[in-house]
Amino acid sequence: MATKTIKQTIKIAVDSVIFTVQAGELKVLLIQMKKKPFAGMWAVPGGLIEQQETTEQAARRILKAQTAMSNVYLEQLKTFDHPKRDPLTRTISVAHFALVIGEDVTLKTTDKYTDVRWWSLSHLPTLAYDHKEMIQDAVGRLQAKLEYTNVVWSLLPKDFTLTDLQRIYEIILGISFDKRNFRKKILSLNLIKKSGKQRKGEANRPAELYQFKHRILEYIDVL
Repeated sequence: MATKTIKQTIKIAVDSVIFTVQAGELKVLLIQMKKKPFAGMWAVPGGLIEQQETTEQAARRILKAQTAMSNVYLEQLKTFDHPKRDPLTRTISVAHFALVIGEDVTLKTTDKYTDVRWWSLSHLPTLAYDHKEMIQDAVGRLQAKLEYTNVVWSLLPKDFTLTDLQRIYEIILGISFDKRNFRKKILSLNLIKKSGKQRKGEANRPAELYQFKHRILEYIDVL
């Protein structure tokens, strides 16, 4: 008896969990959906891959179209492939996570969506699809990468103080560091250099400003 061939109708999408640090909080970028059954709910930016694209090319294209972001740190996170993750059709998502300096971004989105905004990780709205799990996995990846890479540069402006740097680590990891020990460790890694500038106009004496020697991913035992 011949075996019946079942034609696949699987779609491939990319979704991007985009983080920034603003007002002392780790935040994620979400878009508000119009289409049913998720109308009014929020989701991370995403869409279907085109015929000649890699998943990274698709992620960068969609980020630019839906959020106006183009120059961001982006890496693949994992594949989400539960058969029922999309109630309309079988869709596999290749998720990515991205890091940006929020103050440098002017948000906009397309007519397909109602709104786009930054949301605190501690006060997320109701999320579509499996995007709650996606965000949780991305937070775990980010926390891990802070320990063995210099990826924190993508969340900081060109010039920053050591206090700025320490605060980013504390916000994302949810722990406090001894100021002296943190600075001693960071300076010993040879990742940053003095910029020759100072930040003035604050209550204390002017603060020394630093820069990363390389704003590209490097692997190093940071923590």
